[in-house]
Amino acid sequence: MSDPQTPKSATPPYADSSPILLCGWGRTAPTSAYLVPVPVAADAVKDGSGPSERGVVARGLGRSYGDCAQNGGGVVADGRSISGIIEANLEAGTVRALAGTSLDDLMTWFVPLGLFVPVTPGTRFVTVGGAIAADVHGKNHHVKGSWGSHILSMRLIDGLGNLRELSPSKDPELFWATIGGMGLTGIVIDATIQMTRVESAYLSVDTDRTEDLDEVMNLMVEGDEFYDYSVAWIDLVAKGKHMGRSILERGHFATAEQARAAGHRKPLNYSTHQLGGPPDIFPSGLLNPLTVRAFNEFWYRIAPKQRRGHISTIEGFFHPLDMINDWNRMYGPRGFLQWQTVLPDSATEVLRRSIERISGSGASSFLAVLKRFGPGNAAPLSFPTTGWTLALDIPVSVGLDRLLDELDEMITEAGGRIYLAKDSRVRPELIPTMYPRLDEWREIRDQSDPHRRFQSDMGRRLGL
Repeated sequence: MSDPQTPKSATPPYADSSPILLCGWGRTAPTSAYLVPVPVAADAVKDGSGPSERGVVARGLGRSYGDCAQNGGGVVADGRSISGIIEANLEAGTVRALAGTSLDDLMTWFVPLGLFVPVTPGTRFVTVGGAIAADVHGKNHHVKGSWGSHILSMRLIDGLGNLRELSPSKDPELFWATIGGMGLTGIVIDATIQMTRVESAYLSVDTDRTEDLDEVMNLMVEGDEFYDYSVAWIDLVAKGKHMGRSILERGHFATAEQARAAGHRKPLNYSTHQLGGPPDIFPSGLLNPLTVRAFNEFWYRIAPKQRRGHISTIEGFFHPLDMINDWNRMYGPRGFLQWQTVLPDSATEVLRRSIERISGSGASSFLAVLKRFGPGNAAPLSFPTTGWTLALDIPVSVGLDRLLDELDEMITEAGGRIYLAKDSRVRPELIPTMYPRLDEWREIRDQSDPHRRFQSDMGRRLGL
């Protein structure tokens, strides 16, 4: 291998391609980069032929909301270029998959064999590599933790172009720095995942419609331990005595017998559906306080006051928005932000004040969820930690930054943090307080990537 500081050629391997605009799912702040297959990007890292000092970052299916998978003026490694299964041990329930393999593919291939992904976020259109970089969490964090807790091993291209094998016992520091490391420690090539055994492709779901924030929080504290999955949709437009009214859904995978009793003769049959997406003509401002209030009222009223043992599909329970292709277009050309925070149990009052502030601000969010987190893992930049997490989508509007800055300061003072995979605008000076192990992560990153081959718009914006 040549000296990584000395390019093999004055002509980089992507010279024949043209830069393209890339943005996150929120459709804000697009930047231009060279999108190339992973092998080409790996060669650029190995021989130091990246463009000027802009470096390389890997990108999966573009479902991170902000700029973590963008690299203006640099190279973006297209994770979709490496997808598929290397090996599977059905008896042990383990799958070794290339990093560009989507959770959608994993479910399609393995649910009929009785295996489900250990953790799924609110979309199945996330790659294995992306799930590692963001250490994604789901509705079962209170019992199963986040994605990184189920990775048995992975292979990574580091900043010197070396292919390294990582696991919790082999090079554990770099392993955990890569979990939640937002792609800044290297390019994940493949990973071995411990899957979850299921008897059916259906869930048994209990629903409670609550009148206010106190009621839903009490139900979750008292009862989440009896469920594998739990999530509350919360109405952030409601005010006064109904502030925080919610629809709480909790459940577990149905047994084969339960699925058959509900009329599903082949319990492990798994299928998904996707409607045509909205045309890219929606004006910004269509989702405003008036339209969101009407939607939230409708959604709240059609939910049952109480229902037990309803049999739901995987898609209906975990990924309802995936049924609408390109649903992010509904926010218009200005796009939208997602703000997600976690607060410790000791800061319940700060969570309440945050919801009061959002509810009273006039900010319009029809997609807001409240969940409980269990203990975090060993990754320095992993987001989840024991307590409450609140996530909401908000259309970009005048004054939104001031509102979110205020909320950021409140949650930081209370020992909380924001989720980097969702962020596009947090003030960088707050990050070391939110993530107190940041310097530890930087030291590990610098050892793996001494020449800073791996960079991103987010990394530069936040000074990571």
